[in-house]
Amino acid sequence: MTTRRAILAAGATGTLALSTGCLGFVLGEPLEFEASKVLPTDAALAETGYEHHDSGWERIEETVSLGVEREIHASLWNAVYSKEVSIQGQRQEAAMFAAVSLPAMEVAGSVQNPLDDMDNREILDEVRGQLEGNYGNLRDIRHHERIVVRILDADRSVDVYTATTDLEGEEMEIRLPLTTFSHEDDLLVLVGGYPRLLSDEGVNIEVLMESVEHPLE
Repeated sequence: MTTRRAILAAGATGTLALSTGCLGFVLGEPLEFEASKVLPTDAALAETGYEHHDSGWERIEETVSLGVEREIHASLWNAVYSKEVSIQGQRQEAAMFAAVSLPAMEVAGSVQNPLDDMDNREILDEVRGQLEGNYGNLRDIRHHERIVVRILDADRSVDVYTATTDLEGEEMEIRLPLTTFSHEDDLLVLVGGYPRLLSDEGVNIEVLMESVEHPLE
């Protein structure tokens, strides 16, 4: 997804500009970074009724300037789950959950988190393209509330947004819970989506967030 490409490019450039001593990189070898998988547990998926939709690695190759141009190669992990829910008596695949892991980029002991200067609203814009693959055109995005969820042995702030979309030709409001944080040298983004009127799905998204395991091979 090109938006993630922009995040990586910005973060990598900032890191390398502050770092020295990476001989292979200076001599022209590309720097390689790879995230570890992040996944909800099978037990949480069974409890909430979400099913695997898609997952895999995304390879990013960027050229940055450090006096001379050099390449950075990074592998991102992305896993998406979906669920059919009942809306006005019809079953529709209108609830989703995604777990994304981006590698933190370190050169000569210096780590630059590409999400440090972005709040959750800005990150939501970055992953918007993926969400629109589930919901279509998202508009009128606004902050609804902030909650705290226990994830990977720490309390994490989760921002919940409301947006308007079109689903099966009908205009609908959806909730978008999102949290981002660093864990074990990776940058994690957990995001869900569900129709506003189905409040139980908000609880299910929390269950999935609470269950995630990282790092995984």
